[in-house]
Amino acid sequence: MKTPVKKLVTAVGASIALMGAGHAAAEIKIGIAGPMTGPVAQYGDMQFSGSRLAIERINAAGGVMGEQLVAVEVDDVCDPKQAVTVANRLVNEGVGFVVGHLCSSSTQPASDIYEDEGILMITPASTSPDITERGYELVFRTIGLDSMQGPVAANYLISQKPKSVAVVHDKQQYGEGIATAVRDTLQDAGVEVAMFEGITAGDKDFSSLVTKLKQAGVDYVYYGGYHPELGLILRQARQGDLDAKFMGPEGVGNKDINTIAGDAAEGLLVTLPPSFDQKAENQELVKAFEAKGEDPSGPFVLTSYTAVQLIANGIEQAKSTDPVDVAKALRSGSFQTPIGTVQYDEKGDMKSFEFVVYEWHSDGSKTPVN
Repeated sequence: MKTPVKKLVTAVGASIALMGAGHAAAEIKIGIAGPMTGPVAQYGDMQFSGSRLAIERINAAGGVMGEQLVAVEVDDVCDPKQAVTVANRLVNEGVGFVVGHLCSSSTQPASDIYEDEGILMITPASTSPDITERGYELVFRTIGLDSMQGPVAANYLISQKPKSVAVVHDKQQYGEGIATAVRDTLQDAGVEVAMFEGITAGDKDFSSLVTKLKQAGVDYVYYGGYHPELGLILRQARQGDLDAKFMGPEGVGNKDINTIAGDAAEGLLVTLPPSFDQKAENQELVKAFEAKGEDPSGPFVLTSYTAVQLIANGIEQAKSTDPVDVAKALRSGSFQTPIGTVQYDEKGDMKSFEFVVYEWHSDGSKTPVN
């Protein structure tokens, strides 16, 4: 495994805040890095919501090894260049641990910096396998991989015996990566993939794409990317009388897609993590979110909560705030969390994670179909 160029000392991440004459309180800084602004800030809201409540509850219970957790929140806008900027800011602020980033295209360059600077990172949302393929010591996640999610989506499509499928993506690391996984699984099963085509994130007019889809005569369209573009595609496909069923990954599973697509969102198929907020053992936690006026049902809320919890558990198990020691503890341990039992492999990926196919409804609710 790659050894960090700069290992932080045992007390890294713990800063001393002076409180009155002759008194000090120890703090463990945790960076929370994700989109506060930009087109996918709704997912960032989930990330910050889950992380904040975890920090609040851990501190209320006495903190970690007697030290309080302190969040350092940064906005990367889900932009790779901005992700590098905020990663360097977290380095300069003496942060030892990071929950983030959210978009795979931001997580990858930021994780290069964290690994070199001896900072442990847990992403609660980035699913690109490339992030953990590099043998980094300090990179983890609390979500599954595109190589898990893509086949779940493709196998559902295969079970529907489609005539042909179009696979469309937004040309970004996350969107194209999962679209490729879906295409490859479909082709391995002998399903005709009539199109594999990229669109440009941020575009508004998809009439030419709709025309191509109609000409191809597909009965299913898989889209790899985020909800702002798919919402427009759904609406324009409805307006263009395209008779095809759409499917996408967790990046489109946001209630805001209903605002964009309207009734055209009805029947959209989405792969998502299980509804962790529905688990009986999480109901006390769900009530804590609701008491703060927050929605615990988003796909990245409890994965973010879990990321903070795992950092705390790792510190306690290692009896150290050195990220290298904590990383070793995470790889060797088994942890009970709101998303289930978490065990890590050498790459920093969870040994098991489930994705579920849901049917999305025009009121923003969803129904499992597999």
